[in-house]
Amino acid sequence: MGHNLLKGKKGIIFGALNSNSIAWKTAERCHEEGAQFVLTNAPIAMRMGEINELAEKTKSPIIPADATSMDDLKALFEGSMEKLGGKIDFVLHSIGMSPNVRKSREYTDLNYEYFHKTLDVSGLSLHRTLQTAYKLDALNDWASVVALSYIAAQRTFPDYSDMAEAKSLLESIARSFGYHYGKKKKVRINTISQSPTQTTAGSGVGGFDSFVKYADDMSPLGNASALDCANYTVSLFSDLTRYVTMQNLFHDGGFSNVGISRDVMQKFMK
Repeated sequence: MGHNLLKGKKGIIFGALNSNSIAWKTAERCHEEGAQFVLTNAPIAMRMGEINELAEKTKSPIIPADATSMDDLKALFEGSMEKLGGKIDFVLHSIGMSPNVRKSREYTDLNYEYFHKTLDVSGLSLHRTLQTAYKLDALNDWASVVALSYIAAQRTFPDYSDMAEAKSLLESIARSFGYHYGKKKKVRINTISQSPTQTTAGSGVGGFDSFVKYADDMSPLGNASALDCANYTVSLFSDLTRYVTMQNLFHDGGFSNVGISRDVMQKFMK
């Protein structure tokens, strides 16, 4: 049930691939809360996904954009302002991809061309997005930008590979650009460090299903779902969180603050 938390707000949502994705759930919740927005994804991802179904459901236009292309991003922001009839109030950056993970390269044997691609797609794309918006003056005062991260930016998860570096970069960009955009336009920029979630991107990591169960056992509240993450994201897009910026916000049922849980210990005591 919506509460008009985003009534009158205009946004751009990157990365809605299918109904399992956090971006998809976020789009549905933003629509329920009264927002209008443009959906975008890389052309190849759009061919793989089901974005047209989401666009119809939420009455949203689609503008394809490769987030590693400055020309595409410029066209995205200009086109979004034209279609929505004004500047942007919120942006969701839900973008992540590692060729090394996809091709099961060990962390100690990375392909560096792939590594560059990982950093560009999963990290630098946030800076590209923010810089484009900044130069176009495309965001309203007190706008909110949220990027999806993961705790591997702070802790070691061996099979997460070079995506850990990409998430560290992503979080640093959010802090650094958060200062500059905050000073100029009161724009808020945060990252959400979400529980492991059954999405297309997440399931590409080795041993993912087992890790989801482990994280659930470690977290006193259990794993946060994609829908719960969408709800949290909506709160960050709303005016209820106007003074939250430059933060990496853990949305993981408490996993990030637990050293060991009784449920996990009992598995070793059998």
